[in-house]
Amino acid sequence: MEESIREAFGLGGSDVRAYSPLTLAFLGDAVFELVIRTMIVEKGNQPPKQLHLASSKLVKAETQSRMAELLLPEFTEEELAVYRRGRNAHPGTTAKHAATGDYRRATGLEALMGYLYLSGQEQRMIALIRQGWEML
Repeated sequence: MEESIREAFGLGGSDVRAYSPLTLAFLGDAVFELVIRTMIVEKGNQPPKQLHLASSKLVKAETQSRMAELLLPEFTEEELAVYRRGRNAHPGTTAKHAATGDYRRATGLEALMGYLYLSGQEQRMIALIRQGWEML
């Protein structure tokens, strides 16, 4: 079995459920973008500008919001609870380039991605992203 990033660095003693939804979203944003960038790069070698344009279309709040809405029926009860916590969190900032509803749904999806990653459910996280990608 392969070692996870958390295992490699001796991390993982915290209860993931105790993290604030915005902390989960902070990490989930990065994990989601890494998966999307990997998927884009695997499609073939392209100039960096093309790669950036392709990835930025998929990681923006509007697209994440649409993906979250499409995936809602697929979430388990636990996943739905994490998503809702993230969606309902109050970040104290406003979205610069997104409608408030889209921004909140995107934050919910990011919180879920952070939760799945930190709880060692990377395969579930990847399956949801793949399914969302295919549904868009």
